[in-house]
Amino acid sequence: MNSIAIMLPIALGMGLFGLAAFFWALKRGQFGDLDGAAARILIEEDDEL
Repeated sequence: MNSIAIMLPIALGMGLFGLAAFFWALKRGQFGDLDGAAARILIEEDDEL
């Protein structure tokens, strides 16, 4: 029973931290262009060094 009293608040805190990180990334526009990176990998560029 003691371990549940310790682990439950830790698990809830980690979940809230993950949710806050997701909303922070959403607010910063990290998920704005989901198709852009997928299309960019198919485009060949002739930039040679």
